[in-house]
Amino acid sequence: MNKWLAALAAALCIVACTKSSTSSSTTPTSTKTTDTFSGTVAVKGTDVHSFTVNSSGQVDVTLTAANPAVTMGLSIGVPNGSACPAIAGGSVVANAGSTAQLSGILSPATYCVAAFDIGSQSQPVSYTVTVAHF
Repeated sequence: MNKWLAALAAALCIVACTKSSTSSSTTPTSTKTTDTFSGTVAVKGTDVHSFTVNSSGQVDVTLTAANPAVTMGLSIGVPNGSACPAIAGGSVVANAGSTAQLSGILSPATYCVAAFDIGSQSQPVSYTVTVAHF
């Protein structure tokens, strides 16, 4: 009888241990956000917009439209008053398109995106830029 009780106790322990050790945990996932900014860049001018990154991850900046079509400067930085000084590697000369012209990994913070005249504008340019981030 002692062997039977020992076997029953062992079986109950295995069941109890199995139930207590199988817990499910879910890791919250971040949803990617796309901010769309439009504006006008004056000749020799810059137009700046701020956005907030909530979770570390990939950020893609795309100049999606420029009217009239012209090569423009595009940068990502940290706001400093009304200016948007570019972070290291955060500036490019681009033509409007559907592929991100700037990409990288950013930590949570407030950032800015700037569209600016690189000297090729002869008139104001209306533009749209998207910033996809977490």
